[in-house]
Amino acid sequence: MRAGILLLCALLFGATAAFPEETPETSALTRIAFGSCNREYRPQLLWKPILACQPQLWIWLGDIVYGRADVPGDLVRRYRSAKAQPDYQELRQRARVIGVWDDNDYGEKDGGAENAHKKESQEWILDFLDEPPASPRRAQAGIYAAYTFGPPGRQVKVILLDGHYHRGEPRELWSWITRTPEAESDILGDEQWAWLERELTDSSADIHLIGSGIQVLADEQPFEKWANFPRARRRLFDLLAKTRARNVILLSGDRHLGEISRAVDPRLPLPLYDITSSGMTHHAQSNILYDFKKEANRFRLGKNYPNFNFGLLEINWDGSPPVVTAQIRGVDNVLALEEKITLAPLPTTAP
Repeated sequence: MRAGILLLCALLFGATAAFPEETPETSALTRIAFGSCNREYRPQLLWKPILACQPQLWIWLGDIVYGRADVPGDLVRRYRSAKAQPDYQELRQRARVIGVWDDNDYGEKDGGAENAHKKESQEWILDFLDEPPASPRRAQAGIYAAYTFGPPGRQVKVILLDGHYHRGEPRELWSWITRTPEAESDILGDEQWAWLERELTDSSADIHLIGSGIQVLADEQPFEKWANFPRARRRLFDLLAKTRARNVILLSGDRHLGEISRAVDPRLPLPLYDITSSGMTHHAQSNILYDFKKEANRFRLGKNYPNFNFGLLEINWDGSPPVVTAQIRGVDNVLALEEKITLAPLPTTAP
């Protein structure tokens, strides 16, 4: 009976989790690290500086490994190797680890709904992430999820979007030729859109971190991005405006570089930031045809950082108003980029 109720909840509401140890007495999150694009067979240069930052939470933003779903055992073997890295094992002991995929751990380059092995890919990544057998993420179509951390008044909700399981065709290469097919295609699918609206509308969290495998704000670079799906991108912005969720910050990966973008939407009470961290074991290499350091991004703050990097958010809840310091850090824990994000004042508690 209980198992049936769990399954019904998963189908109706999607994956939403609050950690059982979270009580009003639990310390709020103050340090969150994140990253993407990790080839498990290359030198793992960033785990030690990540550990030195002492994050309470680590968020994978996709491309945890680079494999193919249509090659038997390939993704499983790569996940096993990634998980065996000694410094990553230490991180798993010290911090909570959550995550979502991008195309290379989905198992099909720039893949969407047509991936014939997507159900198996879902099981493999959830095994890697140690999702329990009864997790709602195992009962739904796609690995989107939401997690709530911390006590009321200092609460963070992390929303992870699955941009592949339901993604429509045709794919990006064709869009470069015609500029039309992807314009009408969806990314999330109807069930995930409905779930996302509920997560934003019904949320009492003070900060909402929305994780996406691909960039949301940047629209000038020629690679994968939400801007390749303008209808879906517009729908996302409309949903943020409609729900008016407090203090939304976007997190993204994929690009093999780090950068911080900011856009102003008059419908939103605060600017919208997209913190991109990508390239844990490999990074963007300029060539005679393309210079990543000169890549256009009208929303970028400062420069981009085409080098090994991870992202770090430090939350000062005691500020008036609170402040999130967003950083991109590199090898030897070098501080490459930083932006201080002033949040909306926390609601006052009635006496």
